[in-house]
Amino acid sequence: MTAVALAVTDGMLHFELALACEVFGSHAPDGADSWYRLSLCGPDAVRAGRFRLEPDRGLDGLVGAHTVIVPGWADIDRAPPAELVDAVRAAHEAGARVASLCTGAFVLAAAGLLDGRRATTHWAHTRVLAERHPRVTVDPDVLYVDDDGVLTSAGKAAAMDLCLHLVRLDHGSAVANTLARRLVVPPHRDGGQAQFVTTPVPAPGGHPLDGLFPWVMRRLDRPLTVEDLARQARMSSRHLGRHFRSATGTTPLQWLLTQRIRRAQELLETTDDTVDAIATATGMGTATTLRRHFHRTVGVPPDAYRRTFRARSPTRSSTNPGPEVRLGSVRGLIDG
Repeated sequence: MTAVALAVTDGMLHFELALACEVFGSHAPDGADSWYRLSLCGPDAVRAGRFRLEPDRGLDGLVGAHTVIVPGWADIDRAPPAELVDAVRAAHEAGARVASLCTGAFVLAAAGLLDGRRATTHWAHTRVLAERHPRVTVDPDVLYVDDDGVLTSAGKAAAMDLCLHLVRLDHGSAVANTLARRLVVPPHRDGGQAQFVTTPVPAPGGHPLDGLFPWVMRRLDRPLTVEDLARQARMSSRHLGRHFRSATGTTPLQWLLTQRIRRAQELLETTDDTVDAIATATGMGTATTLRRHFHRTVGVPPDAYRRTFRARSPTRSSTNPGPEVRLGSVRGLIDG
């Protein structure tokens, strides 16, 4: 089991704290060979919002954990406790992967873990984070950032996105998707997706792109263009781009590439298909093209990704996508 330590002190935001407990402290989803051993590390008694917690261990328990998670810090105008900052720094120096949820980024920044790195936090506080910690490259327009084992997220729903990202790294897409379905949340929103969009997204059934998303997902093996998508949606390419930005926070081509990469991840995890076959099945054309985009997006080549996750997922022999996974991803983009 993987040890996950949740750093808790007075002044933590209870939503992010409870969210991390739900993801890492619940029973393992179907398909997971092992799961997490969660411990709450903090002083003798902790108050988070209206709730009082009894930690399992002191803050020194962060050292030795595989992953340390720092929930949101409620009062960003006040410096986080020195004992918390020191404990998080010590855990990172001991080799822990460290993640912050929402304004927990202020704790990581105070510990010096974000110096020279990209990071994010809730959009309402990114300016303060950047001003207070000029050595941090603060990106206000993303859901979460994974910078070589130091991870930060925006607020609330984005904290869930980051937690599912950690599960996906540790156990693969199939397990992360199963967990997301159990939690009734979108199975995947790319970290680079915008924190918020300027136009509210209509409810499913009323958005102009409702019919386009599943149409595209059934044709990921084809070399689709923006013009193809615009023609199917019965609108101009420019009009399509505006609707895509409104609904997903990104462009049609970037969204399409993300779906191809996600499909390639599923196939690498759950089939014995060659990289060439997966390139064809995902519309990448050639293995070279797939390797280039996959490495740039995921951070490792397809073959290395398969070696990491292949044994953790049940084997399937077909490249025919499962409709529940595909439509779930689409609903996440519309609803989330």
